[in-house]
Amino acid sequence: MSTRSTPPFRADHVGSFLRPKYLLDARAQFAQGEIDGAQLRAVEDRAIAEIVKFQQDVGLQSITDGEFRRTYFHIDFLEQLGGVHCDAPTTIIKPDGSEELAPPVMRVTGKVRHARDIQRADFEYLKSQVAAGRTPKVTIPSPTMLHFRGGRAGISREAYPELEPEFYDDVARAYGDELRSLAAAGCTYVQMDDTNMAYLCDERMREAARSRGDDPNELPHRYARFINKVVAQKPEGMTLAMHLCRGNFKSTHAAAGNYEPVAEALLAEMHLDAYFMEYDDDRSGDFRPLRFLPKGKTVVLGLVTTKFGQLEDKDALKRRIDEAARYAPLEQLCLSPQCGFSSTVHGNNIAVEAQRAKLALVVETAHEVWG
Repeated sequence: MSTRSTPPFRADHVGSFLRPKYLLDARAQFAQGEIDGAQLRAVEDRAIAEIVKFQQDVGLQSITDGEFRRTYFHIDFLEQLGGVHCDAPTTIIKPDGSEELAPPVMRVTGKVRHARDIQRADFEYLKSQVAAGRTPKVTIPSPTMLHFRGGRAGISREAYPELEPEFYDDVARAYGDELRSLAAAGCTYVQMDDTNMAYLCDERMREAARSRGDDPNELPHRYARFINKVVAQKPEGMTLAMHLCRGNFKSTHAAAGNYEPVAEALLAEMHLDAYFMEYDDDRSGDFRPLRFLPKGKTVVLGLVTTKFGQLEDKDALKRRIDEAARYAPLEQLCLSPQCGFSSTVHGNNIAVEAQRAKLALVVETAHEVWG
């Protein structure tokens, strides 16, 4: 068993990192009009240079900008597409005092189009900071988010009297334009973050889909066709991966459930190169859904939690990798944390030292398992 020269790597990660305090302070100053956009970007540049060095020092091959220019992993990208309007999410205080993020309302108000390069300048700066031999990775939200949150009611009937095929074709073309823009800048590794396939494993979320007029048994297959429209436009030489997320806000989650309801559509029907799958605790279910993984694809096992600081036991991780290898070949598996450390600007309730320790554990474990 050997290391991999192309992504995903044996030790990989989802992408977002805890924001340093000076960056949070600068964002607050910008919001209050005390500094301008150029001054904020200079602070972001400094923080990104530091987080790139952090990733390289810990031994990672794939390097992100930590999502340091974003407030939310999805809104900041989606609202830059033409025809899309996003309302800011709100934080709900639950009776027990814990906080929950009410999902943003995303509406398609006109024809969806690629109005401008969204990530290109950010990628070019990231690439300029990454050492030779490492691979800069760009994370973007999955296109399914433009449908799942609002269903048919969230998409303008004036712009799209019928969803099939015009809506899905337009969104796929917009994503294809963005992928081509990134490829032209030298990007070879893109990850789409998708909560919706994971949410369709949760009975509460399935019921919510029914109430919007969607069939939760049909949706995974429709989304597979939708994702494949994007994959069909993927530039040559680019790895396109998907991260399956059950929600990640201040160490809380939004959904639970085994992957079984979506596994075949996800692994066998989607033409993606790789999948980052959350497997850090019981709410993810067992590894049996991996039996649908075809040859030529990779699953990155998210066995290390980013929600809590306690460090996992290396031998326990190896046992879980062995267990997964009963359903998918070991050479088609990799290891990562289950999610990012900071999917929103707020960050999970975990220390910077624990963030480093968990990534070091992933790198060390992967080296011992795969060589």
